[in-house]
Amino acid sequence: MGVSLPRSMELTARLETSVEEWPYLDGDVLVKTRSRKVCMTCHWFRHHAGANCIPVLTCQLHQGLIAHGEHLTSRCQGWTDDMVRQKGWAPEVA
Repeated sequence: MGVSLPRSMELTARLETSVEEWPYLDGDVLVKTRSRKVCMTCHWFRHHAGANCIPVLTCQLHQGLIAHGEHLTSRCQGWTDDMVRQKGWAPEVA
């Protein structure tokens, strides 16, 4: 059906890495903020069920883990508004 495109070895390794194995994001990436622009409200924020169903908080943009609590008080320079808030729940298709 489709032609598979070659991937770089780095991309392939990253895609095959389990989310739990990603590194934690540190102060070089996350900065404290007092606005609604925090990780939890970002388009790139995700949570997954980790070992023993303990939530694992992640940033898909940086492919890193977010420490519990940091998702409520921190953000990075790549913060973007969630698509639902940008365009509405079911935008019209033109």
